[in-house]
Amino acid sequence: MDSDNNFTRSQKLLDLSQRFRQSKSVSPISDDPSIGQSNQSQRSKNPNRAAVLICLFEEGDDINVILTQRSSKLSSYSGQVSLPGGRTDEEDTDDIRTALREAEEEIGLNPALVDVVTVLEPFVTKGNVSVVPVIGILWDKQAFNPIPNTEEVESIFYAPLEMFLKNENRGEKEWELGGHKYLLHYFYHKTNDSRVYEIWALTAGILIAAASIVFRRPPEFQQRMPKFWNRNHSKF
Repeated sequence: MDSDNNFTRSQKLLDLSQRFRQSKSVSPISDDPSIGQSNQSQRSKNPNRAAVLICLFEEGDDINVILTQRSSKLSSYSGQVSLPGGRTDEEDTDDIRTALREAEEEIGLNPALVDVVTVLEPFVTKGNVSVVPVIGILWDKQAFNPIPNTEEVESIFYAPLEMFLKNENRGEKEWELGGHKYLLHYFYHKTNDSRVYEIWALTAGILIAAASIVFRRPPEFQQRMPKFWNRNHSKF
């Protein structure tokens, strides 16, 4: 039992945290402040930047991820499932700050509850926005009291991360851009309240990549991700 927070830390997530921090295949978190300053300089040159939070916690035998359904009031991607996150603000010192700030604004997740363990390579959208996935661990799930910002979020739900490696409850559609054919994957997840959510496109692609890293194995299906997302993700 953790003497300071009165909860037991998952051994599975402790091992995952240690592996991420030691890994050279993903971007480790550094205590060197110059790294954040360098990132800030890069962002000032590239305003088309965003970050999303892949917030993991253990429940039962599953490692789960926090997801949201976007509000129907939004002008873009309304009603779609996404990870908490958004565009970089000028005050953000780095991508981690962007992801944590947006998660707090959207779902009421206190940044102090999240232990960020790694930052993945950016995914680049068709609109040339670089979306940086930030992986963090929520050690104490009970301390998180979800408060959706109703202007941006319709609902908050959780899904097992491993589902994004399985061929169950999944569909795909072939698209083409500039002669390049690729697949977009669709995952369907039913929550305990019997709601069914569709998770697809970039969000699904990011979660496939994250799950491949977390569980150290490729998905059961052919990916054929869009090349414009980032050629470095083709290995997942």
